[in-house]
Amino acid sequence: MTSTSQTITAAVSGTWTLGDLTVNRIGFGAMRLPQRGAAFAPGSPPRDHGEAIAVLRRAVELGVNHIDTAAFYFSSLRSANELINRALAPYPDDLVIATKVGPGRDPSGEWLPHAGPGLLRGQVEENLRQLGRDHLDVVNLRIVGTDSIAERFGALAELRDAGLIRHLGLSNVRPEHLAEAQAIAPVVCVQNLYGIGAASWQDDFLRLCGEQKVAFVPFYSIAGTGREAGARGGDDAELLAVARARGVSPAQVRLAWTLHRGPHVLAIPGTGDPGHLAENVAAGALRLSQEELAVLDRLHRRGA
Repeated sequence: MTSTSQTITAAVSGTWTLGDLTVNRIGFGAMRLPQRGAAFAPGSPPRDHGEAIAVLRRAVELGVNHIDTAAFYFSSLRSANELINRALAPYPDDLVIATKVGPGRDPSGEWLPHAGPGLLRGQVEENLRQLGRDHLDVVNLRIVGTDSIAERFGALAELRDAGLIRHLGLSNVRPEHLAEAQAIAPVVCVQNLYGIGAASWQDDFLRLCGEQKVAFVPFYSIAGTGREAGARGGDDAELLAVARARGVSPAQVRLAWTLHRGPHVLAIPGTGDPGHLAENVAAGALRLSQEELAVLDRLHRRGA
C-alpha cells in the first residue's frame, strides 16, 4: 500500500442517505475493537484501550461518519459502545452511529436467546446508556431464521415513534422480512453477509434494495463467506493479479468490488490496526475497470 493512502478520506467513496442522514459509503465496524483476534471467541485477549481509542479517532479524522456497533460487542475488559463514547463524545454533528438489537450476551460472554418484543426496549436503553445518547441514529433488528419479525419490528417502531430511535434497519434477513417490516415502518438499511462468493440470492436482494432506495450494508465484505476465518480458500490468483497490478492489497480489491455493486452499497470494514484502517478507507478511491470487474464477477459466480 502506498503512503499516499494516509491522505485519502472516506469522502472519496461517495455518499448515501440513511433516511435523512448522509454518510460516506466507507464506514467502520466496531466488532473487532474490544479484543484481538476473532470476535466473541472465548479467551480472546482484550485490545489495548489506548489503541482502540486512537483507531476510532483516526477513523473520524479520515472522514468516516458511519460507525456500526452493538451492545453485545464486548470482551472481558472492553465494550465497543463505551470505547466509542470515550473516544468520540461529544459526537461530531455528522457522525451516524448504527447499532443492532436482538442478540444478547450475559456478563461472562455467553450468548442469550434472542430478545423478544418485550426485551427490545431494554436493549435499546442499554445502547443509549453506553453511547451516552438520548436517541439512537439507526437501530437494526438482527435475527436468525425465517420466522415472522412483525412483533419484534413493531416494538422497535413504537420506540421510533417515542423518539428513542431515529431510523430502523434489518440485519441477517431475507427479502420477505424486508417486505414485512416495510408494512410497519420505513426501513433505511439492510445488513447482510455479502462479498465475493456470496450466495446468488443475495445479489438479487442487493438489487431489490437498490430499487427501493434502501442501503445495502454488507458485513464480512472482505472475508465473505469465510467470516472470521478470512476469505474462503485464501485469495484467488486472479484477484491477486488485480491487486498487484494496482499496487493495492487483496482486501482493498474486495472492498472496491463490493462498492461497485451499486451506489446504495455501503461498507463497514472493521479493524483495530491504524494501517489497515487507512487501507480500508483508501479502497473507496479504487475505481475498477470493466475488465477487472469482469474477472472479479467470474470469481464471485464461482463462489470464490
